Amino acid sequence: MTEPRHAAPDHPAPGTPGEEPQVVVRDRRRIDPESGEVRQPEAETAEVVTDEPVVVGDDVAAELKTQLDERTADLQRLTAEYANYRKRVERDRDVVINNAKAQVAGELLAVLDDIERAAAHGDLTGAFKAVADKLVSTLQKTGLEPFAHEGEAFDPSVHEAVQHSTSPDVDGPTVTAVLRRGYRFGEKLVRPALVAVTDHEPAPAVAEENS
Repeated sequence: MTEPRHAAPDHPAPGTPGEEPQVVVRDRRRIDPESGEVRQPEAETAEVVTDEPVVVGDDVAAELKTQLDERTADLQRLTAEYANYRKRVERDRDVVINNAKAQVAGELLAVLDDIERAAAHGDLTGAFKAVADKLVSTLQKTGLEPFAHEGEAFDPSVHEAVQHSTSPDVDGPTVTAVLRRGYRFGEKLVRPALVAVTDHEPAPAVAEENS
C-alpha cells in the first residue's frame, strides 16, 4: 500500500536550513495608488520634556557664582573705563577749541587797544563806532573777557606793574592807573594788564607843639 505524500510548504519555516531571506518592500509613495489620496507622513516620536528642576551641586553653584561675579566686575570696569575715555576726549576737545579761540582773539587785541584809545579821545563815533561795538561784542560772546580797573588790589599773576608810587590813602598795593587793558579767555590768561601801582605809606607823625 502506497503511503500518501504530504505537500511541501510554499515557504520554509523560519530557522529551517536553506531558508532564503525575505525581502520587505516598503511603499513610500506619497500618493496611494489605489485611492489616489496623499498619504500622511508617519508621526514622529515626540520628545518628552519634563518640568522637573535640574539639581546643581553646591560646588557647581559656587563656581557659577564666582564666574558671574568676575564677568560682572569686568563689565563694570569696562563701563568705567569707557566713561573716563569719553570725558577725557570731551575735555581735550574743549581745550583745543578754547586754545584756538584764544589764539584768534589774541591776534585782535591790538585792534581792541586802538578802539579803546579812540573811545578815550572821543573819536569813536558814527559807523566806526557801530563796527567797533559789534567786534567787541562778538569777541566777548566767544569768551574773551577784559579786566583791570583803577582801585582794585594789585595781583602780580595778572597785573604787570610799570609804574610805582606810595600814598597813605591806600591800605596795600593798589592799581591806581590802567595803562593797557588785560584780557583772559575763560581761565586762560591771554595778556596781563599794564598798570601803575601805589603802595601804602604811613602818614608822617604830627610834631608835638613846644610848650
